[in-house]
Amino acid sequence: MAEPTVGPGGGGGSAEVAERDVEVVNAEGMHARPSHLFVVTANRFGCEVELGLGDRKVNGKSIMMIMTLAAECGSRLRIRAKGPGASEAVESLVKLVSSGFKA
Repeated sequence: MAEPTVGPGGGGGSAEVAERDVEVVNAEGMHARPSHLFVVTANRFGCEVELGLGDRKVNGKSIMMIMTLAAECGSRLRIRAKGPGASEAVESLVKLVSSGFKA
């Protein structure tokens, strides 16, 4: 797992930015239930959340967008957050994914 990256946001602002890579470990991948749990967790935070797989990036607060990634077991996801609480959001989401979505 990559070390968290935290720093000021781009564009001259000072918004908190954090990102980490995590592997999907549950056998079924990110089907409806894990995607729902990811969105519920992401929406606890006021920051923007982005989920990436390869060169695709989607809104991490949208279950429909997350499901379009079709992330299978073993997929490496990049979780990126920007704004207030970004570090806490990324840590919570990494913990969720790496636990196999055991909420």
